[in-house]
Amino acid sequence: MGAAVDTPSDIRPEERMAAALAALILDPAAPPARHIAVGAASPIPAAACWLVRKSGHPVRLSLLHKPSGNPFTAGTRELFDLTGQGRIDLFFLGGGQIDGQANINLIGTGDWPGRAARFPGSFGSAFMYLMANRTILFREEHSPRVMVPRVDHISAPGVSAPGVFRRGHAQALVTGRSVFRFDPARARFTLASAHPAESAASIRAATGFDYDAPDPVPATADPTPDQLALLRGPVCDEMLETYPEFCRRVFGRSATEAAA
Repeated sequence: MGAAVDTPSDIRPEERMAAALAALILDPAAPPARHIAVGAASPIPAAACWLVRKSGHPVRLSLLHKPSGNPFTAGTRELFDLTGQGRIDLFFLGGGQIDGQANINLIGTGDWPGRAARFPGSFGSAFMYLMANRTILFREEHSPRVMVPRVDHISAPGVSAPGVFRRGHAQALVTGRSVFRFDPARARFTLASAHPAESAASIRAATGFDYDAPDPVPATADPTPDQLALLRGPVCDEMLETYPEFCRRVFGRSATEAAA
């Protein structure tokens, strides 16, 4: 059995981020998300995708590192092929650094080759960022060392020069403190909402890049009781095999408990 849902104080930060991501996935102003792909080390976006699906929306989910039931028999090669054909509507990308033009750095900090602090590596981020119909950026840590004025190295560009073909751009950035919307025409973020205990001032202090902000800044919506019940029950059931540690830490569930 999943954990009981009591009050908003019971909401975990990861659950709030998942609900915020789910709202962006279903944004009626954005291109439809019929086929969504989730890469490695992305449990919060995976939870958001399963939340959308378990809420009754018939989206196709392709989780690249799902141990069983994975549609990709040849791994990333098939993911890239589908994306190149325009058949991946939505992807998620994080970054060791993210700047105000929605550039991401997955290489490292300091002078090239970025050995001051090493990140996981760019892998297919540049291709996916340009070729997916839209991308949602995410990062739990929201601090000046992550949200920087300019990334030290560009793994994937937020905008491209005229004449460079790209199918999509960043739609938004979701962090542990807030939600930003991105305008590719202006290459600039706008603060869309602040999570509980945050304010316009606290987010500005934690963000190294400049951005626009409304006055007042809206509050990020709490996950509804129904969403929390889905996250802690059916969504967690789907995620236990792929993200057992995340499910244990966030939902208090284990594969052993599920099997029982």
